[in-house]
Amino acid sequence: MLVGGRQTWSLVRGSRRWSDVAGAIIGGGTHFLVERGRQSLEVVSESGSLQLEAVIQLEAEPFNAEPPRATLISSYVTPVDFFYKRNHGPVPVVDNIESYRLSICGLVEKPMELSLADVNYRSMKQEATKIQCDVNLATKQCAGNRRTAMSKTKAVKGVGWDVSAIGNAIWGGAKLVDVLELVGITKLSRTTSFGGKHVEFVSVDMRKEEHGGPYKASIPLIHATNSEADVLLAYEMNGKPLNSDHGYPLRVIVPGVIGARSVKWGFFMQRDYKMFPPWVIWENIDWSTRRPQMDFPVQSVICSLEDVNTAQPGKITVQGYAVSGGGRGIERVDVSFDSGKTWVEASRYQKSGIPYGSDDDAESDKWAWVLFEVAGDVSQNTEIVAKAVDSAANVQPENVAVIWNLRGILNTSWHRVQLHIKPT
Repeated sequence: MLVGGRQTWSLVRGSRRWSDVAGAIIGGGTHFLVERGRQSLEVVSESGSLQLEAVIQLEAEPFNAEPPRATLISSYVTPVDFFYKRNHGPVPVVDNIESYRLSICGLVEKPMELSLADVNYRSMKQEATKIQCDVNLATKQCAGNRRTAMSKTKAVKGVGWDVSAIGNAIWGGAKLVDVLELVGITKLSRTTSFGGKHVEFVSVDMRKEEHGGPYKASIPLIHATNSEADVLLAYEMNGKPLNSDHGYPLRVIVPGVIGARSVKWGFFMQRDYKMFPPWVIWENIDWSTRRPQMDFPVQSVICSLEDVNTAQPGKITVQGYAVSGGGRGIERVDVSFDSGKTWVEASRYQKSGIPYGSDDDAESDKWAWVLFEVAGDVSQNTEIVAKAVDSAANVQPENVAVIWNLRGILNTSWHRVQLHIKPT
């Protein structure tokens, strides 16, 4: 199949074609929202019962929502109810799972159709393929995370995300490389005897955004056939079958890259998730001059405080998350309690009670975020700032203006919150 001037692979099931999820990580379906767009859920932890707000609705149709900041970091593994919702159109309904088929076609030697039972190792019916279930803990982040802050510099186009278009979940499914081997595509392939440099995933879901049409996206073939990339055809999230919000019955998970690549439904990859310089505007844009974005840059966000806060003088504890794409670890997180004049290093952690190391060792989750915490004394009005450095020495830019782009994606500038001290 030839798409946008390049040859791609298609993964298709019946009349519904599956996409590698461009830009979004989840879909619509049953939502946890009430009339005003907010609802609380009761969460029971070791320390007792805790009321947490589930999600904040940003758009009703298509449905887009994110959890509040404090809710987001209440758990290292994000509960399904708190995972951000991203849609470009209505959620498709699978009426009969027995008739569900995943078609692998295009520039392949042995096109075939697979039932969900063929792909799902949990199924008692899986006999022909014997594809093992692989489990990965991976953070998914929408490319538009923190778009609202970028729009304060200059107007941008897209959903007005705050800082919570991100989540960390345990994904279970078949490795894409194992599925592609069934049709004759070997590991670490850059091309095939028929050509083809990408694997494309297409959806039957019709987008309400732009001019409609199916949502579709692709990833390079060399990435899809690399076992170390851990690309999954996922059917589980946090140990349970995917629900309709998150791609039931099957979705693609591409760890370490923008959520646009782990799409449930695809189309935007050709014309949307590309990083342009600040001087490019809608009147002079040339989409062909930029490659689609893959890895997300290093990012850190303060979640224990809102944009503007009031507190008594004394010690303030700052908590948040940090993450980098491509499987790169977080070398450190620096926090300033005086608007960047001086800095202190925050403690980093993933698994409870286990020190975090940014190198790729058995104790660290390669594709997952890092949570951080640090305390500092404040006595007057101030700005608290966070910035991170990843294991490749990549740093966050100080100023959002230097990375402004018309789509409002990849806002990884220093995260700043204001703190007003009450007079004693």
